Amino acid sequence: MSLLHQNEIVQRSVRAKSVEFHPTEPWILVSLHSGTVYIWNYQSQTTEKTFKVAESPVRSAKFIPSKGWVIVGSDDAFIRVYDYGTMEKIKEFQAHKDYIRCVGVHPTLPYVLSASDDAVIKLWDWEKDWMCIQTFEGHSHYVMRIAFDPQDPGAFASASLDGTIKIWNVHSSAPKFTLDAHEKGLNFVDYFSRDDILYLLSGSDDYTAKVWDDKGRNCVQTLEGHEHNVTAVCAHPELPIVITGAEDETLRIWDAKGFGLKHVVKFGHGRIWDIAYQKGSHRVGVACDEGIAVVEIVR
Repeated sequence: MSLLHQNEIVQRSVRAKSVEFHPTEPWILVSLHSGTVYIWNYQSQTTEKTFKVAESPVRSAKFIPSKGWVIVGSDDAFIRVYDYGTMEKIKEFQAHKDYIRCVGVHPTLPYVLSASDDAVIKLWDWEKDWMCIQTFEGHSHYVMRIAFDPQDPGAFASASLDGTIKIWNVHSSAPKFTLDAHEKGLNFVDYFSRDDILYLLSGSDDYTAKVWDDKGRNCVQTLEGHEHNVTAVCAHPELPIVITGAEDETLRIWDAKGFGLKHVVKFGHGRIWDIAYQKGSHRVGVACDEGIAVVEIVR
């Protein structure tokens, strides 16, 4: 398996912190360390929309496609919501007491999770005018990432610099259980399923990524080889691969069944901060120090 570098598209900018594909439009949503968010059309290779959000970094931006919105969390501790058709700001409110590291949109319910350096996770309901309907406390350091469980609409996972993954129910402020996952802080957690088994993926400042059996709560595999902090981990839904990205400026592609290393890609666009896949294609988006890259993966 290799990466088709002739199909690599690079959009240069200041440091990109997050990247996400729109499910139906040929768009990538990118948040920047400069406080700007933009929607980039990877087919025409043009910028569709630009939102100057704040003077501080925007570490996370997500589409809410069912509403035609973009939701943004930034270092000024505010959440902002924009209509990406009209560019109108729908909502703006202070959500936390410190930097917002991640926002996550529930796939079916009107819920958004936010995770912050204040070590708190909050659940917001946009059908209740963005009321905070639950607060989740238990981490002892920055909460870097959250991910909704794709099989249980009431569950989610969180990753923290305290070295743990916690599994939560949206209706309870206390975690269901805690995994002492890594020797150093975690930057990333996500779910993926293979052969009807649900797994968790984690990436850490200990330079490794790990695969966890969600049901047994056991580490199935440790993915070793990166030479700096692992910042993003992604299981591609259309391909039998796991992709890891790190501050060593490389992407590593692993077999999703045996977890052997298949390929190392030295991008040359600086440190990697986020990875996104596009359902129904072999396309992957990568957020880097020098902007974003879009690549096609072929088997």
